[in-house]
Amino acid sequence: MDFMTLITDALGPLGPIVIVGVLGIMMIAIVAIMMIRQPEDPLAKLKRNVKAGTAISGSDKKNLRQGAHNEKLDKFSNFLEPQDVAELSKRQLTLRQAGYQSRDAVRIFHAAQFILGLLGLLGGVVYVNFIVGTDGMTTQKIIMYTVGPGGVGYYLPQYWITRRVEERKEQITQGFPDSLDMMLVCVEAGQSLDQSITRVANELQASFPALAEEFKVVSYEMKAGKDKVTVLNDMAERCGVQDVASFVTVLVQSASFGTSIADALRVYAGEMRDKRVMRAEEAANKLPTKMTLATMMLTVPPLLIILVGPSVHGITQLGNMGN
Repeated sequence: MDFMTLITDALGPLGPIVIVGVLGIMMIAIVAIMMIRQPEDPLAKLKRNVKAGTAISGSDKKNLRQGAHNEKLDKFSNFLEPQDVAELSKRQLTLRQAGYQSRDAVRIFHAAQFILGLLGLLGGVVYVNFIVGTDGMTTQKIIMYTVGPGGVGYYLPQYWITRRVEERKEQITQGFPDSLDMMLVCVEAGQSLDQSITRVANELQASFPALAEEFKVVSYEMKAGKDKVTVLNDMAERCGVQDVASFVTVLVQSASFGTSIADALRVYAGEMRDKRVMRAEEAANKLPTKMTLATMMLTVPPLLIILVGPSVHGITQLGNMGN
């Protein structure tokens, strides 16, 4: 009982919670250190040596493959990566749709969540116990101010990734009709599909960098000898936009049936232009509905004051005269 009283007097009403949190952080640090110092599996070491012996030199390998792998994060792979393969693949796809193509993107994402969560929790503890104090605060407020910043820090990377995915999809959707028109011009001028994709990627770099990046990835993978159908399907999956998926389907079917790619691009480019006009008209038709509430809030009260105000003032004056 004396020990609990001493803790409460030193750290406030949430002294036991603070001590438990510090002990939890210490345990996490100890587990991380143990994972770092864990001896390497001999079988995994043998496989790595075999791959290193049969592969090209390390510097050339980093230049050729997309996104160099950070060897320092391998020590934290069990801690920073989901162990479920389906969950790991889903997280990788989400980060690729956000524009993060690095092989360490998943580990960096979870590391950011962990670090920001701990910093937020530490900041909440410092704010409650050493800045504002716990005098006059209820237990609910103390818990909210202590745990709240940690939760915000933990979910901040997820919010950032979600916003990035939506912005990137919007940018790809806006620039896709123009890219089809340019690709059609290149194909009709006699260039191959690979050359036209490279040219379109260079032309779109200034206006639509997200779409240009996707076309560059497609161009590099085709130059590396990867199957064209697989490359296009991967692009549709990375973009996550229905228009791109439909475009990939058109190109795959055109290549399968031997039809002209120029004709397919001409028809699909016209459809994309019409679809963009329809989206603009839809946004314009939604505008009056969105402005109705603002118009009523800004127009009706002043109008009522102008119309009813003199009558109310006259009635008030008559009442004062009668008294």
